[in-house]
Amino acid sequence: MNDVLKLLTGHRSIRKFTDRAVDQSIVEELIRAGQCAATSSFIQACTVIQVNDRQSRQALCEYTAGQKYVLEAPVFLVFCADMQRHRLACSMHGSTMLSGYTEQFLTASLDCALFAQNVMVGAESLGLGGCYIGAIRNRIGDADSLLGLPELVYPVFGMCLGYPAQDPETKPRLPLDVVLKQERYEDAGDDAAIETYDERVRVYYRTRTGGTKDNSWSEQIADMLVKEARPHMFAFLQSKGFLLK
Repeated sequence: MNDVLKLLTGHRSIRKFTDRAVDQSIVEELIRAGQCAATSSFIQACTVIQVNDRQSRQALCEYTAGQKYVLEAPVFLVFCADMQRHRLACSMHGSTMLSGYTEQFLTASLDCALFAQNVMVGAESLGLGGCYIGAIRNRIGDADSLLGLPELVYPVFGMCLGYPAQDPETKPRLPLDVVLKQERYEDAGDDAAIETYDERVRVYYRTRTGGTKDNSWSEQIADMLVKEARPHMFAFLQSKGFLLK
């Protein structure tokens, strides 16, 4: 396994950081690396907002259900799907952009994910660690107002970055034959493979928490997906000019 694959397969979410500052030149280098990710039709629909202000960080911590690493991380970034600059590009050439299409929402959101993954991998290659903060969508309207986002821009997720002050184990992933299919979708045998995987996850959680958590993957999913999942998102996205058609 080469060094790149070792880096990728060794990813862990880091939520505790040392006091060591991350030089701004490193942040900018990582953002440039993010810009080099694949982008649908060269659309380049991701904008990143670096939040340094302590009061803003405190507010974002509250919006994310008190995840204190949002406040404590040396670097906090918000990745935004941005179709506003495309409206500007159209106006620069005297044309009117047709917006609101679901395809535009998908391509902008996917652009953000690809961009952010480049940033995370780049950060880990420099000895930093981090974690994604999807909980910014818990109170997405408040986050949107705080960040001053215009129409056709929405915050997809946040990212904490810094020098790690912890060394957690890598979390076991689903078996390859559950994820990699040949020619067509076939899930015969997936339930048995997931049952075996469940035991690996259970051992992982027991070890990580000192025995206080004893969940399997399928139990966790079964518990999560019987609850509403941020039902406010659809109306919010429509209010921002997305998912209208």
